[in-house]
Amino acid sequence: MHHRLVLADSDTARDVLTFFGRAGLVSEDGVRLQGADGILAVTAAALAPQGLFDQTPTVLAMRIVRADPALECDIVVDELTADEDERMLKLPDTGRSPAWAGVAPPRGGWERTGSLESSVIANRAQWGISAVARGATPGAGEEAVRALRAAIWGEPDEDLAGLPRGVAFAAHAFGFISGEENVTVTASGRWTRLGFARGHVLSRGPMVTGLTAVRGTGVGAA
Repeated sequence: MHHRLVLADSDTARDVLTFFGRAGLVSEDGVRLQGADGILAVTAAALAPQGLFDQTPTVLAMRIVRADPALECDIVVDELTADEDERMLKLPDTGRSPAWAGVAPPRGGWERTGSLESSVIANRAQWGISAVARGATPGAGEEAVRALRAAIWGEPDEDLAGLPRGVAFAAHAFGFISGEENVTVTASGRWTRLGFARGHVLSRGPMVTGLTAVRGTGVGAA
């Protein structure tokens, strides 16, 4: 018998399935589901180190949706499937334990440090995508491709106020960028969060402070 997630309504269930679909295109590390008090946090790793010496930053994408108040869970799964009841989603029989899920962002202590324009974030995402495509050698092995992606997405970007370019990749890959938006940046400890209307991007690394609003300046090279 499948366990089920009980969400607020059918639209919320479709929203969660869309997030899972995007996550599956980005990585094979699953999606974390944390439910309590009528809220479900749905989190996936856009970027995460794969080994001790991997310099790839940890960059997470998160959606927060409404759920049944009785729902309590904390599990990482590879898939969800629709149920006959459109408010529900079926969980797989087993979960998994990716390394990134053991490094959770703090729940409190977030302080505003600045803002970024969504157009700047979109431009840096497109620049990074082009750079990865140009640098990828046909027939290159998995380790070479991972090293290339780590170098491009892990590099601090001046147009993103020193945050790793991977935050732009995450925002693009998970569909958080939609039209013009002033994206609030907050920090807590080693974590920085970009708050979009459609979701959140969280990056773990040296704390960035003193950010100021950044206006769109075009695509320029980093």
